[in-house]
Amino acid sequence: MRAAQPRSRQQTLALRRQLVGSSCKLFFSNDPVKIVKAKGQYMYDENGRQYLDCINNVAHVGHCHPDIVKAAHEQNQLLNTNSRYLHDNLVDYAERLSKTLPEKLCIFYFLNSGSEANDLALRLARQYTKHEDVIVLDHAYHGHLTSLIDISPYKFRNLEGQKEWVHVAPVPDTYRGLYREDHEDAVTAYADEVKNIIEQAHKRGRKIAAFFVESLPSVGGQIIPPAGYFQKVAEHVHKAGGVFIADEIQVGFGRVGKHFWAFQLQGEDFVPDIVTMGKPIGNGHPLACVATTKEIAEAFAGTGVEYFNTFGGNPVSCAIGLAVLDVIEKEHLQAHATEVGNFLMKILKEQQIKHPIIGDVRGCGLFIGVDLIKDQAERTPATAEAEDLITRLKERYILLSTDGPGRNVLKFKPPMCFNMEDAKFVVETIDKILTDMEKECLNQQKTHICSA
Repeated sequence: MRAAQPRSRQQTLALRRQLVGSSCKLFFSNDPVKIVKAKGQYMYDENGRQYLDCINNVAHVGHCHPDIVKAAHEQNQLLNTNSRYLHDNLVDYAERLSKTLPEKLCIFYFLNSGSEANDLALRLARQYTKHEDVIVLDHAYHGHLTSLIDISPYKFRNLEGQKEWVHVAPVPDTYRGLYREDHEDAVTAYADEVKNIIEQAHKRGRKIAAFFVESLPSVGGQIIPPAGYFQKVAEHVHKAGGVFIADEIQVGFGRVGKHFWAFQLQGEDFVPDIVTMGKPIGNGHPLACVATTKEIAEAFAGTGVEYFNTFGGNPVSCAIGLAVLDVIEKEHLQAHATEVGNFLMKILKEQQIKHPIIGDVRGCGLFIGVDLIKDQAERTPATAEAEDLITRLKERYILLSTDGPGRNVLKFKPPMCFNMEDAKFVVETIDKILTDMEKECLNQQKTHICSA
């Protein structure tokens, strides 16, 4: 039988529009890219053109890493089954993960996606506390299950709205948030907002089950919460009988460089009650995990209802998870993220001096946000300009995207093998594009004045 001829990009696009739900969006929807191959931090289209991937935090240690591919292939040849049978891969992986976490986070549940992990974390918190209500940050996103849409302001504000058991706290953003860099004690001020929410909830007879937060809010605009904020919030939440859930699905596994987990940026004295993991954990393979304490796990088991996940913790998934940890260690990717991230921040801040549209550069390791603004005083989001910049970068074979309530924050979350040369290439290209955009704007202004 003859092999079918490869489809053109337009043929693939036409079939997708015919067969796939229109709510499943494409990057660059007006002119989408067809990707057929990837390696390391690079992706390739059907014509062999190379794109630099600055946003794919799922391919954590690099697209198609040979060690990950080998681990999956070798285990697939031996066995893949559910976790009702004993298998060393599962316990080996749980043991390896436990060594990266604070001692009290010693019980693990394995799943297939970040959404499943966050849904289970919600169930654990409610069973342990016997409470229902959840506090989240504004513009947060925790997953696509119904239970998680309910605690994701990023989604529910455009759907059925806020449930009575959900409470929204302001994002601890010291650049454009409620309390900014000039505030005398932004940490306490933001934590007091959570305290006030708890007090108001209690007055209405509500009880708090959990404070649910991304360790570094990503969809919210690549935010770095000020150190000490989590400790103060945890104090208020624990006093109310709730637990602290750290969502590490976007930012775990050494992305921040100096620590393995982003919540550790808050200080050694802070330990969440539950940690959720996804995306980078399997380097593109569907794998996720929830880590918690013995007390919370025992309360969950106390219902007598079994927790079972058909594919969670299967031998192939755990082999891949172990291989990801091996690569992070063998290739010193935490140190690499620190070195390259610091360099990228440095050269981006040099552009901030040159281009007034860059209002803020923030980040840690290879988690970086560039906040584009229309004016320095009001810090109005430069939404259209950000979209234009992203489109022009794609035309130069660089894949970047935006986040934040104003869709104006350039988000850098590349594979961890992203290097110094990549950083220079991206920033030099951004510089050229912004210079062109400024010239175009000036010419438009001159034309307008002459016409007037």
